[in-house]
Amino acid sequence: TKLSIFETGIKVVDLLAPYRRGGKIGLFGGAGVGKTVLIMELINNIAKAHGGVSVFGGVGERTREGNDLYMEMKESRVINEDNLSESKVALVYGQMNEPPGARMRVGLTALTMAEYFRDVNKQDVLLFIDNIFRF
Repeated sequence: TKLSIFETGIKVVDLLAPYRRGGKIGLFGGAGVGKTVLIMELINNIAKAHGGVSVFGGVGERTREGNDLYMEMKESRVINEDNLSESKVALVYGQMNEPPGARMRVGLTALTMAEYFRDVNKQDVLLFIDNIFRF
């Protein structure tokens, strides 16, 4: 494949730390610094600007955080409950109180879903796994 830059639609990211299409990145930061806000913006931008799909794997997420993310995506119409085939994101969660084996499967399930969208549906896919340290 040809090397190219993935335009996120977030000008400061595109200028200072551009993402390579097909590459891997990591977002690291303390609690409350805006990692989830950045993830939500990236999901929203790829859905609207690029026509691709995003897969979010919430490994060890708190129930409240998962619910908040779901509600934000519904409000921004990234998730369309009226016609699920028009939704631009797939969410997979393994809660913090679940055993390690269940949390481990969340990351693998999200990866499998992303590969399906890429290989079978021929779509651009943005895969998020939050939080890999709880994997």
